[in-house]
Amino acid sequence: MNESTLSPDVPAPGDVAPTGGGSMFPALRELWRYRNLLHVLVVRELKARYRGSVLGFFWSMVNPLLNLLIYALVFTYILEQRDPTTSPYVLFLASGLLPWTWISSSILQASSSILDGAAMLKKIVFPAEILPLVYLFSNGVHFVLSLPIYMAFAFYFHLPLHGSLLMLPVVILLQIIFTAGLSFLVASLTVFFRDLRDVVANLLTLWFFSSPVIYSLQMPAIKHSTGLRRLLYLNPMTYILENYHDILFHGIWPNFRHMLMFTGVSLVLFFACYALLHRLRDAFIEEI
Repeated sequence: MNESTLSPDVPAPGDVAPTGGGSMFPALRELWRYRNLLHVLVVRELKARYRGSVLGFFWSMVNPLLNLLIYALVFTYILEQRDPTTSPYVLFLASGLLPWTWISSSILQASSSILDGAAMLKKIVFPAEILPLVYLFSNGVHFVLSLPIYMAFAFYFHLPLHGSLLMLPVVILLQIIFTAGLSFLVASLTVFFRDLRDVVANLLTLWFFSSPVIYSLQMPAIKHSTGLRRLLYLNPMTYILENYHDILFHGIWPNFRHMLMFTGVSLVLFFACYALLHRLRDAFIEEI
């Protein structure tokens, strides 16, 4: 990237770089000045991901469809689901798997984002936190493009639309805040602990199976086990995934108490992790 790709809102090389000193909140306002650079990098990431492929950007819709069909084949015909609350299972699976894929892909890619963007950080003056956000929003584009696929499946299975769909943008916004916080955390720590990238990949696998993605909290083994339910509700992903299940699959209004709890967790996580990145980012250039 060269100076000509930057918008007038983005300081050119030679300007004073934002530093880790001072208050975190002015740094957040400073981050807003770089929104056009974030847009440029997101578009570049999306183009680079499918450059040279035959289907090109169409893969952003084909990939989630193929993943969904594979999971549906395994859990519908090979490992048969007997929980009536998840029928048709392919739709229940999609309502949890699509947001999970967005979160997990963003966090995994964010873990190496600052290291991978080292050359750019040394040439262009911009906040390092832009780099993990690039993957958050590029994967978010794929999530949004996968929603019409879900709606097509819902139409095929005669799943009625409900007014609760109006809450979907709110849930997506909360997911962005939550994922941004975790992305800041893993991106900043991986600069100093390179093995963290592999640790994150394995933790995401554990997190997947401990979250209600492929199973419902209403299945008998969970519904009748108070201890297991309490354990699952210690996982913040339980709340966000249940919101998606309620809105997209069950066609009911989400549990607003759970949404409020997740909002609090997301905001605390976001500001705490951003404060950590803000404190550490002066040392990034030396480490990378």
